[in-house]
Amino acid sequence: MSRLFVPLVTPPGGIDRPALWFAFHGVQILIRHEGSAAAMPTLAHPRELGLAPVREQYLGMLGDTHCFACEIDTDAALPEGWTWSGLRGLFGLVDDALFALAGRAVQIVDWDRSHQYCGRCGTPTRVKQGERARQCPACAQTHYPRLAPAVMALVRREDELLLARSPHFPPGMHSALAGFVEPGESLEQCMQREVKEEVGVDVANLRYFSSQPWPFPHSLMIAFNCDYAGGELTPQPGEIEAAGWFRLDALPVLPNPISIARRLIDATIAQMRAGG
Repeated sequence: MSRLFVPLVTPPGGIDRPALWFAFHGVQILIRHEGSAAAMPTLAHPRELGLAPVREQYLGMLGDTHCFACEIDTDAALPEGWTWSGLRGLFGLVDDALFALAGRAVQIVDWDRSHQYCGRCGTPTRVKQGERARQCPACAQTHYPRLAPAVMALVRREDELLLARSPHFPPGMHSALAGFVEPGESLEQCMQREVKEEVGVDVANLRYFSSQPWPFPHSLMIAFNCDYAGGELTPQPGEIEAAGWFRLDALPVLPNPISIARRLIDATIAQMRAGG
């Protein structure tokens, strides 16, 4: 079966085969462990497991399988053989397509939960037909899923990489610098500002690397390589616990491979080792 995902908003009528359900209890997803893998429910409806969703959202098609997201009431009993798991706990237990779709699903469920009432006038909202949106019948305000773009910068100085750690990181772990884009700011301006604010150095020669949806909770990470252009390392108090220039033979603990930060660092290391 193809793993291509096609996002859709409105389910077709008369679905006559089991669908894949991403069922959430808060931010925990319902899974069943199957050896070294994990599975989400594939059935006509969660009622088959004794679960009555508070609300449902159609996601689209993964190959030839219909996909739904739903929110389960917090008082619902856990079905036998199933458990609740954080999204990060799925890494390595499901394939990349399922992991990405689970991230999409939790964001849509959270958005739907958080926009039952209009943020402008307080009126109960309604689903807007044909769009992933909720609309206020009183003031016509349309509420789309929230997305917060964040820029990541891996700074290189000859044969060294600038890596830093935030106070909330696991012990010893360092990563590339990152921060959220502010209103009226370009991605490039954000990256230069964040690096300057967090560690006190200037950067140049910005080069786009890749992007990654990051559902913790609603981010889009946009990663760049860049070069050191001056300044002394001065970690920002309260934000950066430590920062340093690291040679390839003395790297600290790096982020989990699930993250774009690790892909960015690994790709840059490979390029440097190849003489690039």
